[in-house]
Amino acid sequence: MAQPEITFRHGPCSASVFENEYERGERKFAVRNVSFQRSYQDKDGNWQTTASLKVNDIPKAVLVLNKAYEFLTSNGHVETEEEMVVEV
Repeated sequence: MAQPEITFRHGPCSASVFENEYERGERKFAVRNVSFQRSYQDKDGNWQTTASLKVNDIPKAVLVLNKAYEFLTSNGHVETEEEMVVEV
């Protein structure tokens, strides 16, 4: 699986920005996408992810999605190839 350009986390919620490259004819271009997830532990104690939110997760989801939007619209970029995680 591709590594995200950057990941924003707050509590159990995270938003990761991915850049996908496409080729249409001789034209090459990149499109960025945002993947959202909430982490939780199941009854056996194993970590799982979901896109479903509890009521108290909504403000955290809004925060990480706003940070991802800010990153995408400010032409920000990560200067390292390693995954960058930003706790908000």
